[in-house]
Amino acid sequence: MRFLTSWRVAAPLSVVLALVGGCAASGDSEPAATASAAGPVAFTNCGTSVTVPSPPARAVTMNQSATEIMLALGLEDRMAGTAYLDDEVLPEYAAAYAKVPVLAEEYPSKEKLLELAPDFVYGSFSSAFGDEGAGDRADWQKLGVGTYISAAGCPKETRPAKLAIDDVFAEIREIAAIFGVADRAETLIAGQKQRIVDVSAGAKGTGVLWWDNGTDAPSAGACCGSPAMIMSAAGVTNIFDDLTGNWADTNWETVVERNPDVIVLIDASWDTAAAKQAFLEKHPALKDLPAVKGKRYVTLPFSSTSAGVRNVLAVEALARGVGGVSS
Repeated sequence: MRFLTSWRVAAPLSVVLALVGGCAASGDSEPAATASAAGPVAFTNCGTSVTVPSPPARAVTMNQSATEIMLALGLEDRMAGTAYLDDEVLPEYAAAYAKVPVLAEEYPSKEKLLELAPDFVYGSFSSAFGDEGAGDRADWQKLGVGTYISAAGCPKETRPAKLAIDDVFAEIREIAAIFGVADRAETLIAGQKQRIVDVSAGAKGTGVLWWDNGTDAPSAGACCGSPAMIMSAAGVTNIFDDLTGNWADTNWETVVERNPDVIVLIDASWDTAAAKQAFLEKHPALKDLPAVKGKRYVTLPFSSTSAGVRNVLAVEALARGVGGVSS
């Protein structure tokens, strides 16, 4: 059963960080939280006001993207537990991940979290704080525990209109500021930006169908979520950029009309890329599309489409995968 489908909205988050009891000078461009690694930090995240009195020492991450951001920032020693992977962690983080207790295959219960006595709970999706997860954020706040939801997971009413790669970088900066390691964020972001620049120029103009799941009514990457963010960063053209939302159902007749140059196949345990490819190559109306006949596919794991440090891998794979394909 695909548990993620109902809540995987990609929504940038606007966080305003300020030192409790003070603020940055009016001309400062950095969040005030970076000014004092040890001081209390107040911020607004997905419409929720949160105060973190000091850099957390017993954080719990509730989704893979949150976990890998923490590991990418070298914060495994600040993690009391983690949960809910979609794939194996990236190889470069495997040794650090092995040091962190795994609390549950999916979301741990609120009771289990309470036993662990965390001082910060960080999820990539708002469902992490649902009834089957950590529970309401306000309850944790009453206990003095800070909470955070990624830019890609705010509830609809508090998410920006369109996710951009800079929203992912903003999240990395915000988490680093909360933990007092702002310099690590800048190093990580600079490296990822350069990697995107290195691959994106050669992909411009290529029309791409981002096929997430579904055969009767294919769910495609639409205008405003993480698929659109990754396609934009890679420099390709989203053939369904006119559809609203993050993902949207369309139909195969329209796919044929728009005739994509390349088809992105999202690989997930509940709907594999191999199954998608087999479907395309047997479908009477799709098997003769040039992209299908030429096997112009780019396979991306589902985990790389959740906003986080993996997105640069998706950008690289997409840009390189469409290289040499003319529109």
